[in-house]
Amino acid sequence: MAKVSANYEVVYIIDPAQGEEGIAALVAKFKALAEQHGSAVEVEEWGARKLAYPIDYKNDGYYVLMNFTSEPSFPKELDRVLGITDGIMRSLIVCKGE
Repeated sequence: MAKVSANYEVVYIIDPAQGEEGIAALVAKFKALAEQHGSAVEVEEWGARKLAYPIDYKNDGYYVLMNFTSEPSFPKELDRVLGITDGIMRSLIVCKGE
């Protein structure tokens, strides 16, 4: 039987050069996208942190953790959108199970 929905966890790093307003806009954008396609959306902003290694010659990033429940097809679309959005340095989506 196919899964109807599952719990997912997403961590993404925003370039701090976006500024406070840019960071807030990106967090709101991805939260709204998750709320459109899923439920039980929780966003936890970890804030600015030093990266373990430079990404595009940058040593700092703004970390955001988001948990949500959705259909298995949505994380693929979310990964695509994260990949093409300016200001997102890295992202990782993990399925935590049902």
